[in-house]
Amino acid sequence: MHGTVALPAFDFQQRTRLIYGPGTLESQLVPAVRELSCSTALLVTDVGLRQAGHATRAEKLLRDAGLQCHVYDEVHENPTADDVDACTAFARSCGADVLIGLGGGSSMDCAKGANFLLTNGGRIHDYKGVGKARLPLLPMIAVPTTSGTGSEAQSFAVIADAQTHLKMACGDVKAACRTAILDPLLTLTMPLSVTAATGIDAMTHAIESFVTVRRNTISGMFAGQAWELLSRAFPRVLSDPADVDARGCMQVGAFLAGAAIENSMLGAAHAAANPLTAQFGTTHGHAVGLMMPHVIRCNAELPEIAPLYAQLVQRAGWGEAVPGESAGGAGELLAAGFVGLLKLAGLPTTLPEAVGEVPDPQLIQRLAADAAQQWTGTFNPRRLEAADFAALYTKALL
Repeated sequence: MHGTVALPAFDFQQRTRLIYGPGTLESQLVPAVRELSCSTALLVTDVGLRQAGHATRAEKLLRDAGLQCHVYDEVHENPTADDVDACTAFARSCGADVLIGLGGGSSMDCAKGANFLLTNGGRIHDYKGVGKARLPLLPMIAVPTTSGTGSEAQSFAVIADAQTHLKMACGDVKAACRTAILDPLLTLTMPLSVTAATGIDAMTHAIESFVTVRRNTISGMFAGQAWELLSRAFPRVLSDPADVDARGCMQVGAFLAGAAIENSMLGAAHAAANPLTAQFGTTHGHAVGLMMPHVIRCNAELPEIAPLYAQLVQRAGWGEAVPGESAGGAGELLAAGFVGLLKLAGLPTTLPEAVGEVPDPQLIQRLAADAAQQWTGTFNPRRLEAADFAALYTKALL
């Protein structure tokens, strides 16, 4: 047998049923609730989706089927502990036996966060980390309307501290969605700016999870396929937002990237992005997209990572990167291709563009210190300290 390699150990269990197809909101939401033997749903969403009609449609489907439905539509972008508390207080008055997260990652994460408090009590801070819930959680159905976070495929809720705005990852296998319904028709109402930011976010998930220190056979399979779907469909949805097939590729790609995160976590681009969102309120997709090329070039200096980046270059159709090449080869091709996608989407490619100012050296040092404390950075293939993050931010100035 030629080319045999030692496989890293892994523990894989797919916890979420995936339903995909145009029109599946209408055809599958009610059966999904009934399959769980539930009768009273709490629909967690935001005002924009209420205005777009998606929340009203979902509510009508449930009510017409004889099910009870209560709608909480006050989720904010990058939900904080205060958002989770408000959603929890509303949920307690409803007597819901199933939660439905309808929207982007913010709606799904807020629903997961409320689920922790509804069933296990305390504050969301108590669940920072992994496996802190003692009691079972209510079943949850995810209906994503964007193609970004992949929260529907994960057992983590990402919630910001209301005071510091630094993000807390609260993970527990009990928080994983029972069912995810991917209906690409729901993504047609996304503004182009949201399509761009969420699409870039999903692609960073695929790139980072493909090379983390926890990468394995399963995460590589998910991340590689996610990257291929996303990188090829992204230009299509930008040029023709009504292309349902391309929208479907983006939605399934985002789910697969989320599943890859569940199995191998993220890396330094997310660690560097979170302080930018906390300090400047930068849109997450803009922040992580901005930092991704610099992290790629940094990681590609590792001889075991450059061949992996070469695979991503090939899967995107960006040419033939020689597997043995280092940062000047595969890494540079991948970084340059990614910058091309940022420019195509009209997203910032420099730090001043992203945050609206030129950060002074002291601020860069503070950002770097925060980045070095981010949990996601611990999974990056190249261990980075505060000085390394400062260097990444400095490179992003130009």
